[in-house]
Parts: sequence; C-alpha cells; structure tokens
Amino acid sequence: MNSTPCSVDKKGKGPHILIIRLSAMGDVAMTVPVITSLTQNYPELQLTVLTKKHFIPIFGLERVNVVEADVKKRHKGLMGLWRLYQELKPMHFDAVADLHNVLRSRVLKKYFALDRVPVVQIDKGRSEKKALTRSQNKIFKQLKSTHQRYADVFTELGFPIDLSDAKPLDRLQLSEKVLGLVQQDTKKWVGIAPFAAHEGKMYPLQLMGKVIETLNDTDKYKILLFGGGAKEVEALKGLSEKYENALCMAGKLNLSEELQLISNLDVMLSMDSGNAHLAANYGIPVVTLWGVTHPFAGFYPFHQPVENALLANREEYPLIPTSIYGNKVPSGYESAMKTIQPEQVLDKLTTILEG
Repeated sequence: MNSTPCSVDKKGKGPHILIIRLSAMGDVAMTVPVITSLTQNYPELQLTVLTKKHFIPIFGLERVNVVEADVKKRHKGLMGLWRLYQELKPMHFDAVADLHNVLRSRVLKKYFALDRVPVVQIDKGRSEKKALTRSQNKIFKQLKSTHQRYADVFTELGFPIDLSDAKPLDRLQLSEKVLGLVQQDTKKWVGIAPFAAHEGKMYPLQLMGKVIETLNDTDKYKILLFGGGAKEVEALKGLSEKYENALCMAGKLNLSEELQLISNLDVMLSMDSGNAHLAANYGIPVVTLWGVTHPFAGFYPFHQPVENALLANREEYPLIPTSIYGNKVPSGYESAMKTIQPEQVLDKLTTILEG
C-alpha cells in the first residue's frame, strides 16, 4: 500500500480522489461516515465515488460526485473495465482510494498505473478474520472496524481523519408519496428489517412476529417493515396484515424514499445487515441482532452503543462467529439465534423509545 500524499495544486484547486466501493449495500453504506469526515476536515478535496447504480442515493452528500459502475453490462469483464477507465480518465484523478480490493478494482489499479495515478487499497485484515472465525484455535478478540480500515486508506493518501468527530447526516424531508404511505400521527416510528443475505444472520420470523405483536398491542408505535425481493415482500405483507399498527414498506419505495423514511425513525431493529448501517448514518438508534456473525469482525454500525447489540449465546454456540458474512452455519448452529429471546429485544427497544 505505497502511495504519495496528495497536495493542493498551484491554482489552489484541491486534489481529486476517486473512491471505489461497488458492493454490498452495508459495506457501501459504511463509507459514508468516512467520506463526511473527509469533507468536514478537508474542504479543498474533490471526491468522486464509483459504485453501482442502485447505491447512488446513499451518497447524497455535499461536494461528493458519484459515478456508476455498470459491472453487468457496459463495464463487464476486462474490456468493460478498460472502457470504465477511459470514462474515468478525463476526470483527472490525483489518487484512488480502493475501499473494495477485489478483482475488478485491482484491474482498475493496473490501468491507473499507466498514468502513474497512486492507488491505495484497503487492508481487509483477512488473516485476523480467518483466526476469528475458524473452529480450531480461534482468536476471539475485537478487530479493527471496517470504518477505521476505510479511514486508514485516506491516512496513507495524506488525509488522516478522526472518526470520533464524524457527524451524522441530517434528517431528510419526507416526500408526499412517503407521507401518504405512512401517514403521520403521534405514534413513534419503529423500523424493523428482519431479513439478511444469509440465513445464519436472520432472526426467526416466528420470534420476530412476537416482537411485532407486543409492540402493536401497545398502540403507541407505528411499525414499518423493510425488506427487498419478492419472497421478503410477501412475508412482510403477511406480517403487516396481522397487525393494525404494522405497515409493509417493502416493494413500495425506491432507495431514495427508503432513506427519507429511515432518517426519520425513532429506532431501527435490524440484523447484521445493510439497514443497520443506513440508519446509523443518520444517527438513528439501531438495535442489532447477531446470529453466527459477531461485532468483533468489525462490521458494527457506526457510533452505536455496544449494549444495543443482542448476541446469540456463545456458551451454547462457542464457534460463533462461524464466518464473517453469515454464510457458514455449522451443523447444530441453525437455531443459534433462538437464544435471543423476544423479551430481550422488546426491553431494548422500549428502553430506547421511552428513555
């Protein structure tokens, strides 16, 4: 990760940095506190983010440009990446911050090397994460946060930042469409995102139903259900139809509209997934539920109190975390999340809502 620190040019124009982070949604969302900290501390910087089209609304930030990487069509394969590089080249980047460090971004690094543009790539800490998740000789300790790993890239480029000073994003104004769906009243808004990319990170829907039922019966809260994909939409519709105060938002809003809603919540209940990070970026209190993954891997939502994480019982399931992404569930670990009782979840939520 060798690089040359950038500097302001003779015309007083600040250096232009390309930031690469293509997926997944949670990882993309985790770049936001780092980028906002950069803009606060280095007003001369010009920042351009390269990401997938679907994630562009995440970067509604001042002084931040966003460019789409169409990795499935226009920018697919080596020729597609060359085409992408040719489209990026006229923007005259002084450096590249590769916050993804995958094959695509490594190819782009080689292309930028042709013009001697320095590229610093994230150190993902693969060996540490392997030690944390292995079943034998597990080294169970807190690893560096992904936010800090991102920040380290900019430190190497000559732009150190202190993430403790990062401010949350401002609440977004609700559009008429969102207001029409939710309908404002005196009830507090509880966001619930019960799904995750892998089963090992999902709280059983039956138990989540108990949480929703209890919240619903108080008649004090409006429960807004988030998710994506046809199966998730159907499941959330089924849940919302059972309870008067529950509304299914899945399939009704685009990401920009979801962000409006998330930024106005009183609390978000989420798995170890993207919705937790989206809410945290706006300073919304987030309660997270953890199955076969664990906050020690470095993916805890930004500036959230550690006591807001409810964890599966490691005395019963000592191999946790079994993987970084929740995609490896050892035999017998399918029920790990059931060790988190609905009463624990409700206690945490009501403490935040009524505190």
